Amino acid sequence: MEAVALFSFTASEADEISFQKGDIVKVVEMERDSFWFTAEIEGKRGFIPENYISLHPHLWFAGAISRLEAEQRLCWQDPGVFLVRASESAPGEFSLSVSYGDRVEHFRVLEDGGQYYIWDKAFCSLNRLVEFYRAHSITMEKVVHLRDYPSFHLNSHLGLNPYPNPYNSNLLESTAALTRLPETGRPPHLHSNQF
Repeated sequence: MEAVALFSFTASEADEISFQKGDIVKVVEMERDSFWFTAEIEGKRGFIPENYISLHPHLWFAGAISRLEAEQRLCWQDPGVFLVRASESAPGEFSLSVSYGDRVEHFRVLEDGGQYYIWDKAFCSLNRLVEFYRAHSITMEKVVHLRDYPSFHLNSHLGLNPYPNPYNSNLLESTAALTRLPETGRPPHLHSNQF
């Protein structure tokens, strides 16, 4: 997931990475510690303080859910409705789950040197990968373009859709808290990086 740096940060440990205010940061892992994220900046990977950045959350990012839960969320959705989740089998990596209408397919998102890919075309971020497969079929067996959950389905309580929204609203609530600036306008206090 992409983020923008709210403040400059100078690394004080070998496993941290420095960045400047306004830099675009690629967050690659958020699960280990609530105060530090694993991120990548210009091909370098290390820890960054979570309260120095503002995440650009996407409704399609479901976080750490299981393959089974992804299938349950997507099984009755229109073809192309998708979500990205943290990989169960490869911690720190991602999987893309897509409704084919009659079934759900899962694609492992491979990462190599800061590039993400499913087939042979590489992208500098998950966001770019998703955008590409919105315009190009994710599979060769039939045409399936990634698409968001239709907005009218968000009103499922009105009876328009008997199936729940596949996107995790809790992620939006938790990432909204991360985007709040401290009232002082100064960088927030850093927490200890203990694992």
